[in-house]
Amino acid sequence: MDSTAPELTTRELTTPARTTPLLVRWLLFPGMMVSALMTTQALMVAGYTPAMVVPMVIPFVFLLLAISERLFPYHLSWQGNGNGDLGVDIKYFITNSFCIRVAEGATMVACAWGAAALSARYGGTLWPSNWHWTGQLALAVVLGEFIEYWFHRIMHEVPWMWRFHAVHHSAPRLYWLNAVRFHPIDMVIGGVGRMMPAALLGAGHEVFALHTIFSGVHGSFQHCNVDIKLGPLNWIFSMAELHRWHHSKTIVESNNNYGGNVGIWDIIFGTRFLPKDREPPADIGMASLPKFPQTFGAQVFTPFRWDEVLKFKITPPPPENSVPNSTAPETAQS
Repeated sequence: MDSTAPELTTRELTTPARTTPLLVRWLLFPGMMVSALMTTQALMVAGYTPAMVVPMVIPFVFLLLAISERLFPYHLSWQGNGNGDLGVDIKYFITNSFCIRVAEGATMVACAWGAAALSARYGGTLWPSNWHWTGQLALAVVLGEFIEYWFHRIMHEVPWMWRFHAVHHSAPRLYWLNAVRFHPIDMVIGGVGRMMPAALLGAGHEVFALHTIFSGVHGSFQHCNVDIKLGPLNWIFSMAELHRWHHSKTIVESNNNYGGNVGIWDIIFGTRFLPKDREPPADIGMASLPKFPQTFGAQVFTPFRWDEVLKFKITPPPPENSVPNSTAPETAQS
């Protein structure tokens, strides 16, 4: 390391770098989303099964994002693995990808069978399978987001459920792999709920594959440490510019932007939060739970040993420039 190189100040580390080329900043997310979905559809048309396609496409998205974070970081302070969270998130990735997804898949198959049985009994199918695949995907996402929105909001506003979702907010920085940092119970219920409406209406496995790709691409970009901009598309997607506020240490800021993929329900129920006068905080996490465990094993068991976490609970005052959301009670982080 060059000892003559100037040392970066805290302000320089936590201020958006703004060195990203405009084409990358504005086109990286929509370009990757369109490419991933079109590749997924093309592979299924070519004869690959939906179960085969997902692990073929998602790794390329992760690789591109990992490279983009090194080249075009949003916050320099979110780079590297100085806080040791990479190993923890890798364990979540293994657990939630290879174990929980199996449970989700089994549940979706059971729901699809039930929907097929109802359709056979009453004639026809309730799912618009004659629509173009883009329309079917959009319908699956919007319907599933209604369930996910309320599940996510309840996880924040009901204390005994917050203890499971707190794992996700324990991340000390945002980067692409944060998208898998969920307690397994949180992941199972949320994942099943997201797919349930389409499954009960009789959607095909191809729709679930497209939905999984859509959620996987969106989730990794939603948490990425890349200086991306969406402009008007922020009214459609619940993307990074919105989601960074959701990880604020200030509860009246974090109890907003519950959409996992799209923001329609945040708009309808008044929980969309995107201030124009300041940037999201670089220092994220849970200010009220400073002793929350930071290892994988401890976090998995934390919901069942919650009293130990609450021994160290504090109530930090909100910053002067915070803008409270009257529809989001301050019940989280308790």
